[in-house]
Amino acid sequence: MYDVSTRKRALTLVSQGRSLNSVSRETCISRAAIRSWQHRLEPLPRMAVPDPGPPADNCAYAYLLGLYLGDGCISAHTRGTGFYLRIACADAWPGLLRQCHEAITKVRPGIGVYALQKQGYAMVTSYSRHWPALFPQHGPGRKHERAITLEPWQQEIVDAHPWEFIRGLIHSDGCRITNWTTRLVAGEQKRYEYPRYFFTNLSGDIIRLFTATLGAVGVQWKQANDRNISIARKASVALMDAHVGPKH
Repeated sequence: MYDVSTRKRALTLVSQGRSLNSVSRETCISRAAIRSWQHRLEPLPRMAVPDPGPPADNCAYAYLLGLYLGDGCISAHTRGTGFYLRIACADAWPGLLRQCHEAITKVRPGIGVYALQKQGYAMVTSYSRHWPALFPQHGPGRKHERAITLEPWQQEIVDAHPWEFIRGLIHSDGCRITNWTTRLVAGEQKRYEYPRYFFTNLSGDIIRLFTATLGAVGVQWKQANDRNISIARKASVALMDAHVGPKH
């Protein structure tokens, strides 16, 4: 049995980029024990990472931020040397996968980006030491279980590129559909179709970021329930069509 301080010392060495073999030799603790502690203890503070500076392309960042808040996550490399940004893109929308890939390369020029195919979707993935600094909303647990707020510099980018942010959110957790209803015209029931946008997210904070940005660009919306936002007014749908459009 090992006390907590011994476990934390071993995990600190791992977080500094040391291999399990070298840490095991130095501490006389088995690799299997150290590996198991990585999943049982709270994450340890990692080495300080130099400030990466602002995104290389603010317009692309606003779009990527929307994708990240909807279907993205950041996870640490097992050796603590960097982080993976992952955005899930459904196979039904190949254009979304391409745009996601392009946005990452514009935000961080020269960085590697690849798609890891899963059943029904691809995980667009990129590795960098700087992703947590560029997406400070990263943290333990699911996004809807913790507070999500934008840093002042992020809000400035969203204010400057609101439609890109809205498009990223719609492309991740939204859709454009055609609803229908019937009306009595001259004594006869007639079918009436109309387009509508929906956005669905479990996080109340992300819902508020979305609706605040909609309001800033003059889009009227209604909250269908605690996780669904509906945009159905003709003028607002026309605005969404002009700046967002359906996924493809």
